[in-house]
Amino acid sequence: MPIVTKITQQKRDKERFNIFLDGEYAFSVHESVLVKFGLTKGMELDDWSLGDITYEAEIEKAFNRALHYLGFRMRSEHEVKEKLLAEEYGEAVVLEALAKLKRLNFLDDVAFTEAFVRTKVKSSQAGPTLLKQQLTQKGIDPALQERVIAEYATSEQYEVALALAEKVARRSENISPRQAQQKMQQTLLRKGFSYELIRDVIENVDVEREEDEWEAIIEREGEKAWRRLSRKHDGYQLRQRVKQTLYQKGIPFDRIDQFIEEKENEENE
Repeated sequence: MPIVTKITQQKRDKERFNIFLDGEYAFSVHESVLVKFGLTKGMELDDWSLGDITYEAEIEKAFNRALHYLGFRMRSEHEVKEKLLAEEYGEAVVLEALAKLKRLNFLDDVAFTEAFVRTKVKSSQAGPTLLKQQLTQKGIDPALQERVIAEYATSEQYEVALALAEKVARRSENISPRQAQQKMQQTLLRKGFSYELIRDVIENVDVEREEDEWEAIIEREGEKAWRRLSRKHDGYQLRQRVKQTLYQKGIPFDRIDQFIEEKENEENE
């Protein structure tokens, strides 16, 4: 049986020790493994003991690697598991390391999920659907997702969505009300809010335009459409194409007809 002939402390990591068997370096262990197995110079190690020691050393190494990974921010159990597997730790070793992390409260999917939801609601105005998508990517159990997201009250969702919609509306003052509403809807859908809540929010955001704002919109959009379409069309076809284009941009028919009439009068002068 191999004999422990020397044990030296590593220079860079004072908590790790190099183990020499029969005069040659064999492996390194964390201080906790050294103490657990009572490793001392002169000890004989049979194959079973050697296997247990190296297995425990690998677990401790994976555990410490996970602690380093967790040092940057909170992580889900799934994230830590995938990280360790990607670094080629064996699955049995990874599972043991994860069990130790949970036992010592370094890993807690409930606390992670609660913190994740709070952060995403505050920092990126996320709605329930988007939160579920992101939590699923983190490997969070669906039942836990439902339980935590259920605490995200509808009234709070409404306030978050309303603030986001009003921000979109302020940036959309140079387009028609219908286009502004479409932008709000698209934004809120991407953020994961329900259609019902989005409808309620949009109904309470003022996107009405003053007369001078309408004039600026129809002049900008109308001139652009007329210039582009008049290269290929004229007469009735041009009028219909321009009318269709402007209507799709949410401009009322009466304003479109007025614009077309004015353009035709200009060209006939």
